[in-house]
Amino acid sequence: MSRIVYGGFQHETNTFAPDLADWDAFLAGGGWPGVCSGDAVWPAIRGANIPAAGFVQSALDAGDTVVATAWAAASPSAHVEAGTYERIAGMIVDGIRAAMPVDAVYLDLHGAMVAQGYDDGEGELLRRVRALVGPDVPVVASLDLHANVTAQMLAQADILAAYRTYPHVDMAETGARAHRLLKARLAAGKRPAMASRRLPFLIPICWQCTDIEPARSLYRLLEEVEESALHVSFATGFPAADFPECSPVIWAYGDDAAQAEAAVDRLASAAIAAEAGFAGKLYDPDEAVRYAMQAARHGGKPIVIADAQDNPGAGSNSDTTGMLRALLRNKAERAAIGLIVDPAAAARIHAAGQGATIRLALGGKSGIAGDEPFEADFYIEAVSDGRVDATGPFYHGFSLQLGPSACLRIGGVRVVVASVKVQMADQSMFRYVGVEPTEQDILVVKSAVHFRADFTPIAREIIVAAAPGSMPMVLRQLPWKNLPAGLRLDPCGVAFEAA
Repeated sequence: MSRIVYGGFQHETNTFAPDLADWDAFLAGGGWPGVCSGDAVWPAIRGANIPAAGFVQSALDAGDTVVATAWAAASPSAHVEAGTYERIAGMIVDGIRAAMPVDAVYLDLHGAMVAQGYDDGEGELLRRVRALVGPDVPVVASLDLHANVTAQMLAQADILAAYRTYPHVDMAETGARAHRLLKARLAAGKRPAMASRRLPFLIPICWQCTDIEPARSLYRLLEEVEESALHVSFATGFPAADFPECSPVIWAYGDDAAQAEAAVDRLASAAIAAEAGFAGKLYDPDEAVRYAMQAARHGGKPIVIADAQDNPGAGSNSDTTGMLRALLRNKAERAAIGLIVDPAAAARIHAAGQGATIRLALGGKSGIAGDEPFEADFYIEAVSDGRVDATGPFYHGFSLQLGPSACLRIGGVRVVVASVKVQMADQSMFRYVGVEPTEQDILVVKSAVHFRADFTPIAREIIVAAAPGSMPMVLRQLPWKNLPAGLRLDPCGVAFEAA
């Protein structure tokens, strides 16, 4: 039995996004539990699809003693504000100090955090933890599949373990895996050998999905490769962080260097060979709607359109109006779109009340090029306080707080309006304002991939649209400045050239 101290600090940083992640953003949580510390951590995360929940439950089942420091998460956005980073990192480090002596440290991290002053937010936190506990206390962390894994992260941690699914249905499972790896590390009494490879191209997030090729086959190969190593991880990266170590990384641990190198070489070779497969059909907004309307004539399940470039799970604000305009231009019927996040509009809607018709300049307030508020008369079909008990696999165990919300109707289109930015990844996020997703011909979701976990079973087909947003699916469109020369900006695409 071991005494393990743990904490969590989750943020996926889009350095091109409009808004910083400040203390209030972490208090809100963005669909995750808000900031909590000490004895409040376990009740806040227990039973949820969160890595720390899986780790702690596995540790308790094994008879280990676990001591919480702090846990914090915020919706993806631009950089973590400097003071907020120091405050949360300080809570974790101070909590570890107070818990010492300990046998090990576990951290629930994202892996793609950029803070003001630190391009490598997780690497800096791991450095501080290592400086505190010394070289002999094992430090293990779980990471998101979208982690931009840095040399410092790999050097400071004994073991890093990443998710293997996107949509991330294995977050708690990854935490449990991290616990098993930690116990093996404690039993061995020494750090395992490690090898890593950085892939020479960026992958748009909509094509990183592990339910489609080529990622599906690569993660199956990962499990096969792992049969001859201690652990293998493949982080496909978060391609919106403008710093030199933004890219996919494969790493492995073994009993010796040769074992780790062999595992990494095999998986990396397969990933590089599959580069051209990390691309797919992107529809412009009108093309997507017309295609969906044509397909809907055959009846049956809805066509689901991913409004992937305004995905709040990648730092966008979930308020652009490009897809709404396309639905109305093409006179779509039995269509629904969500979430459009506009707290000012939601307040006016609630003041007017259900059954009223109200003129709004809806959404479009993020300053995204090619986007603006959509002004029209809307019928208020339903209002809600915004409390949503998630039913799908991605948000499993969560009660979402979306703030004052409503269903608006304009023509044949229903619009789900919310006050709090959360990725549309659960059918309940339509149902809470009275929209039954299975009864629509067309569903537009502001998400890139996570929605697939709950919407694939009800979808006739899923397509990806490229309407205005702050997370382009064609990565060469971003104004990169700090990538390494030669890194391909899209699979088989142009290489970055330093200014």
